[in-house]
Amino acid sequence: MTRSVPIRELNQDTAGVIARVEAGETITITRNGRPIATLAPQGAEADSPAYPFRTDPMGELDDLPVFRGPDLSDDEIEDSLRGMGGSVD
Repeated sequence: MTRSVPIRELNQDTAGVIARVEAGETITITRNGRPIATLAPQGAEADSPAYPFRTDPMGELDDLPVFRGPDLSDDEIEDSLRGMGGSVD
């Protein structure tokens, strides 16, 4: 069961709040009545994933764009880069 504790109580009685967590209680810390953090015993399953949003910046592999153009060899790519003023080592 999750219980709410105002951040002020956590500040004034940190050891007591941690003792409740050690005893198996999950505690939601609130600020002005809004939940801001959850303290849970080590190894307890989280109610929600740590990252509820998508963290893969590339997306699914099926979503990759298809580039249409000529297949160039390494030498052709190097020649093109030399023409742009860059050095190719």
